[in-house]
Amino acid sequence: MNEPVLQVQGLTKRFGGLVAVDNVDFTLQDGELHAIIGPNGAGKTTFFNVVSGFLSADSGSILFHGANVSGLTPHKISRLGIARTLQVKSVFDGLTVYDNVWIAAHSRQKFLHPLRSARSYKETAREVEDVLDEVGLTASSAELAGNLSYGDVALLEIAIALATKPKLLLLDEPVSGMSPSETERTVHKIRDLAKSLSIILVEHDMEVVFSVADTITVMNQGAILCQGPPDVVAADAGVQEAYLGSPADEVGHA
Repeated sequence: MNEPVLQVQGLTKRFGGLVAVDNVDFTLQDGELHAIIGPNGAGKTTFFNVVSGFLSADSGSILFHGANVSGLTPHKISRLGIARTLQVKSVFDGLTVYDNVWIAAHSRQKFLHPLRSARSYKETAREVEDVLDEVGLTASSAELAGNLSYGDVALLEIAIALATKPKLLLLDEPVSGMSPSETERTVHKIRDLAKSLSIILVEHDMEVVFSVADTITVMNQGAILCQGPPDVVAADAGVQEAYLGSPADEVGHA
């Protein structure tokens, strides 16, 4: 069997007396789109924050392509190939779409000459153009990020993450607050990305989760309640009681 992209063992994170992530074991296979669901406060975003280096774990290990990344800074983890989007959208509103992506693309380089035009870095410029085309934002490249619709801001965040050339993409509630049309477009893009990237998706929209995920992990009170293919998770009585709150045949079509 091929080595997992991500292997988390015994991961625990406490905030005082609160155990936000409780002895979690998690494995992501190459090319898998794995969704994490659960009630508010279940530990999903904290799990992301620990894996991406924003928080340090109290115990446990995180292996990325077999290398232990536990305790590394977000910058070092990003350079190794893990990129993420944030639950609260975060872009440079006063910069153009192009410049937001350019900064991310060029962040992998060691040097930036203060008197040299950004567009004179030909390789970086090509990468930015490719990423904007991939997410469908080429026509908005000269637009200020602060003028974008909410759906386009979400796509810009994905573009910024992709510009770092990740091997693993962590998406934290990418369709939250979107209109139905924006959700449909973003879900279509996530499906496309999953053809070439391993993805972990945290999302509250059950219709999105059950339509795109290969595997679903259900968290509750910091621990894993259930894990498996969508049909198995939908049929699990404990999951329905703790989170989904609907019969299995309805969940599968939610």
